[in-house]
Amino acid sequence: MARIKLDTFINAPIEVVFNLSRSVDLHKISAAHTTEEAIEGRTTGLMEPGETVTWQAKHFGIRQELSVVITNFDVPNYFTDEMVPGKGAFAAMMHQHMFYNQDGKTKLTDVFMYKSPLGVLGRLADELFLKRYMRNFLIKRNAIIKEFAEDPEKYKKILL
Repeated sequence: MARIKLDTFINAPIEVVFNLSRSVDLHKISAAHTTEEAIEGRTTGLMEPGETVTWQAKHFGIRQELSVVITNFDVPNYFTDEMVPGKGAFAAMMHQHMFYNQDGKTKLTDVFMYKSPLGVLGRLADELFLKRYMRNFLIKRNAIIKEFAEDPEKYKKILL
């Protein structure tokens, strides 16, 4: 499995960062460049344990769908979302979101693991472009989480 690990430091309370990270509405904002929409399951609000969402987006010029389910959940420390088997372009995908309180600020750690389909061809795509694409997607997402979390006027529009 390919693995991407990112640490993002955010000047905001852990609860705010946790909730923004599980917000369907904020995810739509962070992925607007892919025209990503929630089309099934939880389509707005905050993801809860056991809930699913199906995303439809355009990546590499191709319209795709991906369904994920929240499999692990401990407020405000971590949650994990995993691709529903057979419901996405990956052979498998798991995204762990971990939150650490550091004197009123938050360290957000993402561990994103995925297995590309198509065996050797999928692994070649990982090395050539997919891993970089996914890393940049996550960096952009975390920048939006940080932007909103550090501005009470912005995050209150999402969380209230």
